[in-house]
Amino acid sequence: MPSLWPVYSGAGQPHDGIAKLPAPPPWRAFDGGPPLRPPAAEEGIDAVSPDRVHRARSYRATEKSIRLVNAALYLRRPLLVTGPPGSGKSSLPYAVARELRLGPVLRWNITSRATLSDGLYQYDPLSRLYAAGHEPAEGDIEHHLRLGPLGTALLPYERPRVLLIDEIDKSDMDLPNDLLNILEEGQYEIPELVRVARQHPESHLMVTDSDLRAPVRQGRVRCRAFPFVVLTSNGEREFPPAFLRRCVTLDLKQPKPDHLKDIVRAHLGELDSDAEDLVATFLGRVGGGKLATDQLLNAIYLTRASGLGAESRSELADDLMPYLSRELDSDEL
Repeated sequence: MPSLWPVYSGAGQPHDGIAKLPAPPPWRAFDGGPPLRPPAAEEGIDAVSPDRVHRARSYRATEKSIRLVNAALYLRRPLLVTGPPGSGKSSLPYAVARELRLGPVLRWNITSRATLSDGLYQYDPLSRLYAAGHEPAEGDIEHHLRLGPLGTALLPYERPRVLLIDEIDKSDMDLPNDLLNILEEGQYEIPELVRVARQHPESHLMVTDSDLRAPVRQGRVRCRAFPFVVLTSNGEREFPPAFLRRCVTLDLKQPKPDHLKDIVRAHLGELDSDAEDLVATFLGRVGGGKLATDQLLNAIYLTRASGLGAESRSELADDLMPYLSRELDSDEL
């Protein structure tokens, strides 16, 4: 069924629907400058690794995900995507970036040690001292600063960049709260540049995904087109209400049978009888615990590539589709 949304349709074919995005609500309007041209569409998903190209092309959106992606785009709000492993959470931003021609996806992989400053920018004072060989000059600080994925996404681009903040639930307890003001205000400061702004009002900084430099005035960065920010979570923790209130939340479920078959076709072509058997096996096992769709894809691919017989396919399904976690029966609780 074709989508009624004029911006992101989920159809997968690249188009300029982002030009149909209406003006933001007045409480989400940003005016950063000087305006920057975003990376060209031809420098986007299709110009990066084959894995990401395939991920973007093969993603199959549900009506609910289409609706909530558009809600996040219209409202200029981050999209928090939750769901079991293998449900397509991290593939979604690549699909949106490709369809709407928004250039390369900026990616910030979260670990337990990640801090807000890691996402905004990195400053290496030791390399600055080493390069100077003596007391460094005030004006050379820009050569030792590089914007991170979040800091790059918030530059004043004329079209939104796409930022994936992957596995936010792996962060320490403070990071979601630290993100609140940045994502609410769409701006941040670089103290090292603010201190020298009177003598050096404009700096040109390296960005995270290019050798080009972006101008930053008075040490302050403010977005123009709010980026399409996707935060993924495996549901391993709860987030503060203030954080959730500022996000559009999409909870991805285990694919239904028809949707699951569409996903398999997108990745591996039409289903033969062996693939149908493995799909049925996968669906029959889902009730006993959590399984990921990519486990099924691995099993089907390996069955085809190796030419295994029916008995070996059954063993392979057991080997490649183990439960990620087991659902307890009521008498075990």
